[in-house]
Amino acid sequence: MSALYLKSQRKLFDIRERLLSNDIRVTEADLKPTDRFLMERFITAAVSIEGELSPRESFNDIAPSSLVAAEYRPQLKAVSIDIETDYQASTLYSIAIYSDDISIVYMVGLADSTSLKTDESRNLEFHQLNSEREVITAFVQKIRELDPDVIMGWNIVNFDLRCLQDYCDRLKMPLELGRNSETIAWRKARDSNDRYYALLPGRAVLDGIELMRSATYQFENFSLEHVSRQLLDRGKLVDDVDQRGEEMTNLFVNNKPALALYNLEDCRLVWDIFGKEALISFALERSLLTGLELDRYGGSVAAFDFLYLPRLHRKGYVAPFVDQSTVSNVSPGGYVMGSIPGIHENVIVLDFKSLYPSIIRTFHVDPLALAVAASQENPIPG
Repeated sequence: MSALYLKSQRKLFDIRERLLSNDIRVTEADLKPTDRFLMERFITAAVSIEGELSPRESFNDIAPSSLVAAEYRPQLKAVSIDIETDYQASTLYSIAIYSDDISIVYMVGLADSTSLKTDESRNLEFHQLNSEREVITAFVQKIRELDPDVIMGWNIVNFDLRCLQDYCDRLKMPLELGRNSETIAWRKARDSNDRYYALLPGRAVLDGIELMRSATYQFENFSLEHVSRQLLDRGKLVDDVDQRGEEMTNLFVNNKPALALYNLEDCRLVWDIFGKEALISFALERSLLTGLELDRYGGSVAAFDFLYLPRLHRKGYVAPFVDQSTVSNVSPGGYVMGSIPGIHENVIVLDFKSLYPSIIRTFHVDPLALAVAASQENPIPG
C-alpha cells in the first residue's frame, strides 16, 4: 500500500482519475480531502485554532497554523424567515423576519412604515417599499445587520431561498445573505432536478421539514399547518389553508396589514416549533457527535465514515473505494414479512430503529470484524 500526498485538490482529483482509468486500485478515493483532514484529527464541530488573525467587518479571518479538536458548545444566534408570493411564486409580495428580539415584515406597496400589534402583543415593524428590488435589498441589509449564525424556515431552501434567488436573477442583482456579503452556492440533488442544497458562507440554513425527518419525527404530512397544529395547537392565520394562494393575493391587494400579520405568524410558528422541540440543539449535538455540517441532513454513511475510518486506520487497515455509479443495490433494507389481512384483536407494533446499532454493538458487527472473521474459528463467542 502506497500513500500519495499532493499539494492541491486539483492534482489529487487528476491523479485519482488517471489511476482509476488504468485499473489501478485506489482505496478511499471517494472521501473529500477536507473531511479526511478533519476526521484524522478527530475534529467534529468544535475546533481550537492557532494562527494569524485578521479582523473583518463581520467575522475574523484566520490563517491557521494548527487545528485540534476542542470541547465547545456555542450559543447560536438565529432568525426565522418566510416569504409570501402569488400562487405561481412568480411575484414576491413580502418577506418576514422573526426572533425573540425582532418582528419585521417588508412588503411591496406604496412606501410607508408603520407598527402593528401581533396576537402576542408585540410590535410588528411593517415596511412597505416600492418594488421587489427594494424589498429584497432591505431584507438583505437587515440580515447583514442582525448577523445570525442560523437562518431557519419551513422548506426554506427549495422555496423561500430558491424563489428569492430566481427574483434576484430576474432583477440582475446578487442575493448576498452570507457573511462578508457572499452569495449562496447552489447544488442540485442527484436524484431530482427540482431539489437543491444551499451553502450560505458563514451561516447555517436549517429547514424544519428536513431536520425533523432526520430526527425521526413522523406526521401524516409535513406541512407547516399540520405540524404546528400537532405540536403547538395553533396554525396559520388563514380561513381556508387549501385555498391560501388565492387568499394571499386578495390580502395583498385589499388588506396588506393582514397579510403582514399572516406572513409573520408563519415565521413565528417555525420559531416556536424549533424552540419547543429543541431542533437547533439537536442539530448542534449531532454535528458535535458525527462531524456532519450543521445543515446537512441524512448522511448516515458519511457520519459512519467520519467516526469509523480514523479508528480503522489506527488498526492498520484502509477501506476500499466504492464507486456509487456501479452499485446496483444501495441500502436494500431489512426483510419485510408478508401481512395477514383482517381485523385482529391484539396488534403489537415494533420499532426497529434502535435495533441495528444494538445488534452491531452486541455482536461486534463492523466492516473490520467481518473482514477478519473468516480466519477466526469463533469470532463471536457464544
